[in-house]
Amino acid sequence: MGKTKIRFKGYTEDWEQRKLGELASSFEYGLNAAAKEYDGENKYIRITDIDDNTHEFLTDNLTSPDIELTGADNYKLTEGDILFARTGASVGKSYIYKNSDGLVYYAGFLIRARIKEEYDTEFVFQNTLTDRYNKYIAVTSQRSGQPGVNAQEYAEFEIKVPKKEEQTKIGTYFRNIDNLITLHQRKCDEAKKLKKCMLQKMFPKDGEKVPEIRFTGFTGDWKQRKLGDVFKEYSEKNHAEQPALTIMQGEGTIKREDSERNLLYNKSNLSSYKMVYQDDFIVHLRSFEGGLEKASCNGIVSPAYHIFHGEKADSRFYYSYFRSYEFIKRKLVPHIYGIRDGRSIDIAGMKTIDIPYPSFEEQRRIGDYLDSVNNLITFHQQKCDELKNIKKFMLQNMFVSEK
Repeated sequence: MGKTKIRFKGYTEDWEQRKLGELASSFEYGLNAAAKEYDGENKYIRITDIDDNTHEFLTDNLTSPDIELTGADNYKLTEGDILFARTGASVGKSYIYKNSDGLVYYAGFLIRARIKEEYDTEFVFQNTLTDRYNKYIAVTSQRSGQPGVNAQEYAEFEIKVPKKEEQTKIGTYFRNIDNLITLHQRKCDEAKKLKKCMLQKMFPKDGEKVPEIRFTGFTGDWKQRKLGDVFKEYSEKNHAEQPALTIMQGEGTIKREDSERNLLYNKSNLSSYKMVYQDDFIVHLRSFEGGLEKASCNGIVSPAYHIFHGEKADSRFYYSYFRSYEFIKRKLVPHIYGIRDGRSIDIAGMKTIDIPYPSFEEQRRIGDYLDSVNNLITFHQQKCDELKNIKKFMLQNMFVSEK
């Protein structure tokens, strides 16, 4: 019998091997009913309503079962019920029902396992998120035609279990991690929505001279200036000592040596590469889909790029503008020529585009605000990633392995 590598203090007894079928009082298939528009009370969960990553019930597009529900009480979920996808590409996907999900009926391509009281439902559910479970599903579902795992096969999945008290402690630990992941993901999503909303309101709409939302103390119309007057193109070469940069659309630049796209390139050509200074803008003749990109650090880029520097321009303010629908689709499109993959930006024409030009102080105030929102997004995303890594590690080390 294998051992857990990490265990709560005070627990020393061996874990016993059980089959999922021994832990469950029943395995049952769901309602054979189509979905209809949500009636406001009766929710319907299908395979596609379970998030592939979080295993939570997706409630963005709620539906109800299109069937007479009198006599369908057996298809209602109760606290701790575990659902399994029995067929299709998502075979093996699992979900645990919580009362907070409301009144939910489950569909026919799902199997419900109702766990016996002497076992902790969260402990059992977390076992379905392990590599060992995924391997079992991968092997078991390999059959001709559509991949699938039926109730009898789910019942054969082996789980090693400690006493109920220890199960509950482990189950609660993982539920707390899941709750923290959900919290940080929600905060991250909220910050992204806030940023999107503010970007739409902090720049004047087409034909307007002031934005809808403005910081206190700033008044008067925003000026318009030609892009080529605000940002001057420069071309400095012979800086082979500088790091070669790779442009990441929407993410700035990274050193080529750190990039997954670290392609082979002729280092003897580096003297012909163009110098770009941190926060200056980079545009490729073919990069119109993403607007202009911003250098995250000093370095050199391919001679195919055009480099722009703004003397009295806050690059954080303009970066958001250059990546906006307003700039890319309305202002830049008239200066794109060619067809399909052969389309290019007319740089001379691009320099004639009128762009908003508020005072440098107002640009900087907006730049500071966008920085703070971006930092919030990054913080919650990093916390999410850290917690997911912790969970992955603990799933591998808190359950008894094979041997």
